[in-house]
Amino acid sequence: MSDFSEQAFLSKLSTLAKNNDPIDQSLYKTYDVKRGLRYSDGRGVLVGLTKIGDVSGYEVKDDKKIAIPGRLYYRGYNVEQLIADAEANRQFGFEQTTYLLIFGELPTKEQLDEFTQFLGSRRELPQFFTEDMIMKAPSPDIMNKLARGVLASYSYDKNPEDNSAENVIRQCIDLVARFPSLVSNAYQAKRRYYDGQSMYIHYSDPTVSTAENFLRLIRPDAQYSRLEAELLDLALILHAEHGGGNNSSFTVHVVSSADTDTYSAIAAGVGSLKGRRHGGANIQVMKMMDGLKAGVKDWSNENQVKDYLRKIMRKEAGDGTGLVYGMGHAVYTISDPRAVQLRRKARELAVEKNCLEEFELYCLIERLTPDIFAEEHPTSTKRICANVDLYSGFIYSMLGIPRELFTPIFAISRIAGWSAHRIEEVVSDNRIYRPAYKNVLEPREYVPINAR
Repeated sequence: MSDFSEQAFLSKLSTLAKNNDPIDQSLYKTYDVKRGLRYSDGRGVLVGLTKIGDVSGYEVKDDKKIAIPGRLYYRGYNVEQLIADAEANRQFGFEQTTYLLIFGELPTKEQLDEFTQFLGSRRELPQFFTEDMIMKAPSPDIMNKLARGVLASYSYDKNPEDNSAENVIRQCIDLVARFPSLVSNAYQAKRRYYDGQSMYIHYSDPTVSTAENFLRLIRPDAQYSRLEAELLDLALILHAEHGGGNNSSFTVHVVSSADTDTYSAIAAGVGSLKGRRHGGANIQVMKMMDGLKAGVKDWSNENQVKDYLRKIMRKEAGDGTGLVYGMGHAVYTISDPRAVQLRRKARELAVEKNCLEEFELYCLIERLTPDIFAEEHPTSTKRICANVDLYSGFIYSMLGIPRELFTPIFAISRIAGWSAHRIEEVVSDNRIYRPAYKNVLEPREYVPINAR
């Protein structure tokens, strides 16, 4: 074994696996397989019923999809109304959004105050949790550390296996409250052990909003402006829920249907959200923008920006995928209501942070890309618009939030929606998810080991 090379051995095994696993693409059409649980026109296959959220980007009339401005509903209410009401009353809206998603109704002022106070009182992690579960095993990726923190929470729960609605609601509220601390402490550990920087571990403040608390947790001086907190609160509202069909919420449904514990189900949702095709997309936008800002001399010159976007689509620039990240969505066609809201508020912060030129560049990309896409893909009938990821990463960067926290912030918000879907699955007593896969390999004659 002295000449054994682990790398060569693994490379050999990898080649073996890759040569045996590919599926003939034509077989998907032969067996009418709905790849990705989608029909050929991009519509999702109906696999369940929900009362939590709805996403609308088109209407179907006479079996044809008709594009409409995007709409996002939480428990039947247009999310734009939630935002407008919060802004009119100068309130932070994420707590009300969480209440609505979990309990199904808008709270009275008294109910909201009571819930907000209770949520604030549950923010601190259990005694020695940070030392034992975060600091002793730091991770370079905050999402992986968050998933581990969620699973570790099982050990600190006196009643972790009780799946009654009352107990699951308690567990979910605790997780909503603690996610900012889990994320911020994991980030501080990462700074210390992987970046060689100082840690700043602050106690949570039970009297402020989730957005304010998170900003103070991640900043050395724990300071923030009202506008900064308002922008983060808006992002939290808009990311809190997106219908049961998004990958992470569906994951929570699938795992919950197996009658497992809350921590296992939510950790699975975290794992899904980490993916670059899901929660990690805004980081891809920022990487794309790094290249674009370096490759375009005059950010206000439409022709220069057009040329670079065309290069991206032709795989001559960017990451070689041909994708303009932040543009296009599976459901939204004319507009993504989340992008509309973030763009509106982002201008205020851009003025405060002296980033107006960069903000205008994002707006220019949003305006130019649909037409360039149509020119580069003349046979495509798909309409594309800016999605939430185009502006969310830009906002976080203006807030001075490092990129490794972009997806964890998504999780801090989406735990509200996951909790609602977890509870819905538990109380609905649905059957375990058991979709079918068509086996396309014929039975083979077994060959004894001595004859191989």
